[in-house]
Amino acid sequence: MPALKDALLALIADEGPISVERYMGLCLGHPTLGYYTTRDPFGVDGDFTTAPEISQMFGELLGLWAAQVWHDMGAPASCRLIEIGPGRGTLMADALRAMARALPAAAASLSVHMVETSPVLRRRQQATLGARAGQIIWHERIEDALEGPVIVLANELLDALPVRQFVAAPDGWHERLVGLDAGGGLSFGLAPAATGGLGALLPAGTVLEIPHAADALAGRLASHVVRHGGAALLIDYGSGEPGTGDTLQAVKRHRFVDPLAEPGEADLTTQVQFGRVQAVAKAMQARVHGPVPQGVFLARLGLAQRAEALMRQAAPEGAAAIAAAAERLAGMDGSAPTAMATLFKAMAIADPGLGDLPGFDSAGAAGD
Repeated sequence: MPALKDALLALIADEGPISVERYMGLCLGHPTLGYYTTRDPFGVDGDFTTAPEISQMFGELLGLWAAQVWHDMGAPASCRLIEIGPGRGTLMADALRAMARALPAAAASLSVHMVETSPVLRRRQQATLGARAGQIIWHERIEDALEGPVIVLANELLDALPVRQFVAAPDGWHERLVGLDAGGGLSFGLAPAATGGLGALLPAGTVLEIPHAADALAGRLASHVVRHGGAALLIDYGSGEPGTGDTLQAVKRHRFVDPLAEPGEADLTTQVQFGRVQAVAKAMQARVHGPVPQGVFLARLGLAQRAEALMRQAAPEGAAAIAAAAERLAGMDGSAPTAMATLFKAMAIADPGLGDLPGFDSAGAAGD
C-alpha cells in the first residue's frame, strides 16, 4: 500500500473525515509523500502531457506574448517574468529563447522568477534551463515572487489547486468529505450538518465546487498588477460559464482512475471556473481579458505561421510531427476542433492602464 494512503487512513481514523480540499492538498502537496513532491509526472513516460511538452511552439508564443506585454507596459527597466508551476521548465526555456531572438531588450530587462514547491521538479527545471538556470530565482511561494511590475505565466496551475465540494440535500448543502468505509478503506461521504451561505438550494445530488485557493490566487495577482503594473496569463481547462457538477478527476499513466484508489500516486484536478476568476479579478479593479479557447488564442498569436516556418526547415517526418502538434494544441487543420483547443481557455488579468493584450479580442475584456 502506498505510504500516503497509510498516512491518510491513520489521519482519518484519528481525526475523522476530512474535506475534499484537504484530501487534494495532501495528495498533491504533502511535504514528503505528495504526488508533486516525489516525482516528475510529465510526458509520455509520466501520467499526463502538457502543452509545452507537446511542442516548442507553445512556449515560444507565450514568450513573444510576454515580450509584447513588456513593450506595451512602456518597456520598464525593471520587471519580473514569473512562472507559477513551471513543470519541467520547458515552457520557460522556449519562451526565453523566442524572446531573446525577437525582442532582445525585453530578454535583457526581465528578471526571471519561478515558483515551485517540488524539489524534484526544481532540479528538473534547472537541468532543462541549463546555463540560464544561474540567472533564475526560485521561490516556494508566489508572495515572495511578486514585487514591482510583473508578467506572470501559469499553465495548468489552477486546475490542481484544491477545492471544497458540497452536495445538495433536502435540508441544505452538505460538505463532501473523505472518510472510511465499513472495510476501513477510503470513501466519500457527507457532513451530517448543512452548511449555510452557499446560495439557493439546487436539486438533490447537485455538486457545488468552491475553489477558495484559486480565488485567493486570482485576487492576489489582480491586486498586485493593479497596484504595480503588469499582467498575468492563465491557461487551463474549464468553462467560462458558471456551472455545477463533480469535476474531480484522477489521472495515472494517461488514464482516468478512481480519485481515492491511489492517493499520492495519481494526479488530481478539477475544472477551472473562469467566471469566478473573472469576478474576483474585477472586484480588485483589474482588467480581465478572455477567457478565449486556447486554439483561438494560439492562432491569434501566430501558431500557424510558426508551424509553417518550422516545417520548412524540417524533414518530412519532422514536418508531419509539427503539423500534428499544431493540430493537437489548436485544431489547425479545419476539421472538428480538438479537446485541448476548445476545453482549454486563456485568460489574462491585467493593469487597467494596459490596452488590449495579444491574443485577446478587445470585446472580450472586462473591468474597464
